[in-house]
Amino acid sequence: MESSIDKKHIREEITKIAVPVFIELLMGTLFGMVDMIMLGRSGDNVTTAASIAAVGVTNQLIFLGLSLVQSLNIGATTMVARYIGAKREDRIEAVVKHIMILTQLFLVIPILFIGLGMTNTAMKFFGAHVDTISIGSGYFRVIALGFIFQAFNFSIFAALRGSGDTKTPMKINIKVNLLNVVGNALLIYGLFGFPRLGVLGAGISTTFSQIVASIMVIRVILNEKNIVHIKIRNKFKFDKDIIYNLVKIGVPASLEQVAMRTGLLVFSKIVASLGTVAYATHQICISILSLSFTPGQSFGISASTLTGRSLGEEEPEKAEMYIKSCGKIGSVISTAMAMLFFFFGHTIASMYTNNSEVVAEAAKVLKLMALIQPFQSSQLIIAGGLRGAGDTVWTLVSTFIGILVIRLILSYVFVLRMGMGLMGAWLAVLIDQAIRWVLILIRLKTNKWKYITIR
Repeated sequence: MESSIDKKHIREEITKIAVPVFIELLMGTLFGMVDMIMLGRSGDNVTTAASIAAVGVTNQLIFLGLSLVQSLNIGATTMVARYIGAKREDRIEAVVKHIMILTQLFLVIPILFIGLGMTNTAMKFFGAHVDTISIGSGYFRVIALGFIFQAFNFSIFAALRGSGDTKTPMKINIKVNLLNVVGNALLIYGLFGFPRLGVLGAGISTTFSQIVASIMVIRVILNEKNIVHIKIRNKFKFDKDIIYNLVKIGVPASLEQVAMRTGLLVFSKIVASLGTVAYATHQICISILSLSFTPGQSFGISASTLTGRSLGEEEPEKAEMYIKSCGKIGSVISTAMAMLFFFFGHTIASMYTNNSEVVAEAAKVLKLMALIQPFQSSQLIIAGGLRGAGDTVWTLVSTFIGILVIRLILSYVFVLRMGMGLMGAWLAVLIDQAIRWVLILIRLKTNKWKYITIR
């Protein structure tokens, strides 16, 4: 009887943290899909393909920046969760201040330099053709400028999630995403007297939304009633223990993200070699795939927070139960998504564009994407639990092997040597996800992650 009560309590704790994250990520992805759909219907086939490709190219830079921000933020989430579990809430303010300052100094400034000072060179590097650069360079610059606010928001959201507060990020993100969609409609199409700016309008709307989100976030962290808050009157001092924890957890996580983004960049360039239409199709498929990340990411964040808290309380077995329970719930949702992609792929793809060639190819890719789902979800959730424990070295190893070795070698062989086109590229993704799942599962079973300490 005691065991069933424990399991029920564990499920309640998981869903309390995961459901707001799931809603937030799902809504954010759906709004992102709406953005892409709006651009896909904003002009002739040549313009829309170049506009969608411009978004894809810009995302390469922004995702690189955000992935490094997130890797530093893993340390913040883990520390906040551990400190709460160990009843050391007085340490949280210092964590928040460190993460805010270090993110802006070491991550935001380089992205601004690349985005604003090397626009055309960077776009070419990320695989853009001449038509994409001419249409999308303004979008690239505006989104790079918005990274200042986006990175700040991500840092605070990570600390809030570490405390178990996933409702605040959800509420803020839903509001600003809705604002972004309205702004897109006004500025892409030129409604109600606004200028018709196409893809540049989408960039202006996105950046404005991020600024509004930052204003909301500042109001949250200045409220001393919240567990995660800062007092401006308290002077900032570098704390060697917090820096140590961030380096110990964040450096392997950063290297993992560099490996992942390097792999995804080369992978993207292999796909871009198939031409603008294939690349636009690929971007639509990536947009849909990001929807399927939501169960794994949301339950991965839940596993991360609850694992960190349990280890702070010195209850490693409870931490393991959280990870396994998160995995079970996530697998049910990912299976449902797989069915949706497999049987309704053509309908989903046709929402993005009227181009029948793009829709037909995307529908084929979605069948492969359905097979990716169970491996992807389980791998994301277990990796989330390991990161919550501060075990970021093994997730680095699995990403390095899966993306930099397996995915790149197979996509090169399938696409460039065997001429399998876009399907070959996505077959490489399936094999990569399966191998990463095996590696992460092996690490979970060793139990070594239960004994990682922080200061």
